[in-house]
Amino acid sequence: MKISHITLWKYPLELSEPYSYSGARLTNIPTLIARVETDDGFVGWGESCPLGPTYQPAHALGGVAAVRVFAPTLIGTDALPRILSQRMDLALEGHAYAKALIDIAAWDILGKRAGLPLHQLLGGALMDKVPSYYAIAPSEPSEARATAKKYVDQGFRAFQLKIGSGDLDQDAASIRAVWEILPSGVSLAADANRALLAEEAIHLSKMVGDIPIAFEQPCNSVEEMRSLKGRLKHPLYWDESTTSPTTVIDALGQGYCDGLGMKITRVGGISAILAVRDMAIAKGVKLSVDDSWGGDIIAAACTHVGATVPPRLFRGTWLAKPYLTGNYGADADINILNGFIDLPTKPGLGIEPDVSIFGDPVFEIGSN
Repeated sequence: MKISHITLWKYPLELSEPYSYSGARLTNIPTLIARVETDDGFVGWGESCPLGPTYQPAHALGGVAAVRVFAPTLIGTDALPRILSQRMDLALEGHAYAKALIDIAAWDILGKRAGLPLHQLLGGALMDKVPSYYAIAPSEPSEARATAKKYVDQGFRAFQLKIGSGDLDQDAASIRAVWEILPSGVSLAADANRALLAEEAIHLSKMVGDIPIAFEQPCNSVEEMRSLKGRLKHPLYWDESTTSPTTVIDALGQGYCDGLGMKITRVGGISAILAVRDMAIAKGVKLSVDDSWGGDIIAAACTHVGATVPPRLFRGTWLAKPYLTGNYGADADINILNGFIDLPTKPGLGIEPDVSIFGDPVFEIGSN
């Protein structure tokens, strides 16, 4: 089962409304989609969507350039995640988000060859339906409150409120407005996406110290995040700082974080996220399993991995689905219903995208 062909598309996701987080408002989000074919007739799918050029040191055009460098070294190689990872690392330093395309596709192929859904290969699902959470965009307190109420009524049991407006009073008021309407048992995390200084995060935590929430990635640098240890009134979750299993080992080992917001493609794919999952379980730390953005392929990958996390440690899987106008075809539609995602049951990722919707490839190598 050697790789015979790799095709890459840069596909513009169609948004039903702009997507916002601290410091950015996006109306156009390209995603990268890879199809990996083997000489014995199997096809695997991968996806990586860096969420524009400013969310992390990654962007779609950079991903295309990276694939162009390492893809030639993969033709004729066994479609096995560890072997492919070594080949890609020898050909190109870094660019984990681009390498994740191939890693996810390789796991899809393994599942299809075994005739098993991906979650079974990853150790087994601990839930039949995977809980999702809804991210509330930066907004005035009354608007944030109304959004939270809307999605509580749709069945969501966990929320993430984007803060970092530049006005701590407004951030505190939004946190309070949302928390006041959440039913018992519904969780809330305040996510600044790196927008706060350490002293601002400490002050804001004191302002809402009576509200049992978590603070997610308030500061930009690892050093600032480390400095918050023991200085907040709330649990501290790391997100953008978790750039690799190594950074997670350090954060967990030194007690710098109380929870993790993990993105599959940020750390290099399913292979790497499994290491993070197991470290979090060993430490008894909560984590989410999602990605920075993307369509049905990455949604399926996140759902499969998320299902293998013990429910008491699972924060949920965020999907971009509520912001999208379409899907990748009738056989590739991952949806949220009543706040939960149905676990795909077919082999591999459990979806088969309609390739005709992606248009012309931006890169192709190998032979059919």
